[in-house]
Amino acid sequence: MKMKLVIWTLFGRLTALSVLVLAATLSITTAMASDDNSESGKLVGTWFTQTSIRDCKTGAVLRTFSALNTFSSGGTMTDTTAAVSPALRTPGLGTWEKARGQNYDATSIAFLFNPAGVWTGTQRLTHSIRFNRDAIEFTSTNEIFDTNGTVTTTGCATAIGHRL
Repeated sequence: MKMKLVIWTLFGRLTALSVLVLAATLSITTAMASDDNSESGKLVGTWFTQTSIRDCKTGAVLRTFSALNTFSSGGTMTDTTAAVSPALRTPGLGTWEKARGQNYDATSIAFLFNPAGVWTGTQRLTHSIRFNRDAIEFTSTNEIFDTNGTVTTTGCATAIGHRL
């Protein structure tokens, strides 16, 4: 009878110790995840930007327009632009990831159409993003592909914006 009591006491202590170790592990893991999410979460949200299409060689501004970029937790993004009619370009859908520090990389793809509604190709935007509090800066490349996937046009752009 005394031996059973000793075994149950040891079992109880071992169970309590296991619960404490599990709780500590979960606390540390949660804290690490929230630190990572808070860093990445700075980009999460919708940003209103002024985008400037630039001559890739000289950097001269060729045209400026407004755009919206939404970065979702989990690494997806959506972009819309006032540069072209919504009848000619779908919203861009893509992904983003943290590069390092306050820098992020993102890529989106949109479908392009002619005025008759015929699909003419795709647009791929590749962004290097710098985040600074509630301001954002983009340096971007633009590639237009025909329906066969051949690059027909490339371009450069920069953008500055603020969180909505």
